[in-house]
Amino acid sequence: MEGGLDFYQILLDSGIVVKFVLLILIACSVLSWAVIFQKRKEFNEINASNEKFLTFFYSNTNLVEIQKQATSHPDSSVGMMYNIGFDELVKIKSKLTENDKSAEVGNYFNEHGVQALERSLRKGATMAAEILERRLSLLASISSNAVFIGLFGTVWGIIDSFTGLAHGGGSIEAVAPGIAEALVATAVGLMAAIPAGVAYNVFYTKISVIQGQMDSFGQDFLNLIERNVLIKKDI
Repeated sequence: MEGGLDFYQILLDSGIVVKFVLLILIACSVLSWAVIFQKRKEFNEINASNEKFLTFFYSNTNLVEIQKQATSHPDSSVGMMYNIGFDELVKIKSKLTENDKSAEVGNYFNEHGVQALERSLRKGATMAAEILERRLSLLASISSNAVFIGLFGTVWGIIDSFTGLAHGGGSIEAVAPGIAEALVATAVGLMAAIPAGVAYNVFYTKISVIQGQMDSFGQDFLNLIERNVLIKKDI
């Protein structure tokens, strides 16, 4: 618009400190969007894998066949839990076999409970949660700090503008471009912080849903073990 301020020209005319702040904010914005797209793809793959594995899990009772299905879906959070729980079950049976008690798997759980399996399931859930939360701390950092970085550039630019006004005795028109360039730093800071903050909240909502899914699966896994091991006394 005629008589308006050219945004690109403002950036070119800004001071070295403001330019440095803007470069940091642009880098933060690019990095946050890269994380957003990567995590979006990752969550889509995890949800798809979970859905496929759970469909197979709830329609089958053979532990070995389910384990093969879990292995074929490495992105599945509940599949990871199953694999770790199944491995613990195999280790327990192997230990009993070494002591010539291969037929007493059911008795072992009757006597000692299923705490070992519960611990293995919690381990699997923790490992899955670590994958889900990976790089989200970066989004949180950008969301909480980008605005303050932008404000620093704004304050510095305004101080620089009014310092020039005080020494040069000029009018407000003389410092208006400097103030404008300073305010651009705040605007860019908001542009970096807002998407990162929104994405962080959205992803943590998705994590809460998946964690609820994993909690329910843990109980269903133990029920399946009771039906297959405690009753049949075999894997």
